Parts: sequence; structure tokens; C-alpha cells
Amino acid sequence: MTISRRQKNEEIRARYLKLVSDLLAEKGDEILRVKSNEIAIPTTDMDNDEQFLVLTFKVPTGANKGLEPYDGYAEAENYAHALKEKEIKAQKKAKEKELKKKRDEEIRRKRAEISEKNKG
Repeated sequence: MTISRRQKNEEIRARYLKLVSDLLAEKGDEILRVKSNEIAIPTTDMDNDEQFLVLTFKVPTGANKGLEPYDGYAEAENYAHALKEKEIKAQKKAKEKELKKKRDEEIRRKRAEISEKNKG
């Protein structure tokens, strides 16, 4: 009997969903099965308000309906690169904001000087 790719992926997903659920249950967390590939964990935030953490398990098929296999290593690299770009952009924006703040202070100072000269 031939096992389809979909059945193989389902087995992987189910195995890890059970593994993580069992580990969290051992730690005392309540595990709520909300979908075939999702679990919800009731928790509280800093203010002791009830929240839920939802974990989703999936085995991606890749691009072009599975013809181009999913590459988790490449995805991790892309994500790291995107984070680095975001950080660089934020630093650049902070520098521009600081320069604008200095220019605005200089303009206010000059306006105040002109105002003082006109009064005197």
C-alpha cells in the first residue's frame, strides 16, 4: 500500500502536536484542542487577565503546489535578513528624527533671536 504525501504530512503534524501537547500537559498547562492542527493554552497576562496562546502545527508543501519544496533554512535566513533590514531602517529613522529635532531647535533659537532684536 502506497502512502500519499498528504498522509505522511498528516502523521508528522499529528506526532508533533501530540508531543508538544503532552509536554505542556506534564508542566501543568491545560491544553484545548481547537482544530485538527491547533491547540489553545489558557494563560494570563501581566494584569492577570485571561488570554489564550494558540499554537498551529503545519507541514508546508512548498511553493507552486509542492513542486518547489519548502526550505525552512532559507526561510529562517530570509527572516533574519528582514529583521536586520528593519533594525537598520529604524536606526536610520531615529537618526533622521534626531537631525530634524536639532534643526527645529536651531530654527526656534534663531527666531527667538530675531524676535529679541525686533523688540529692542
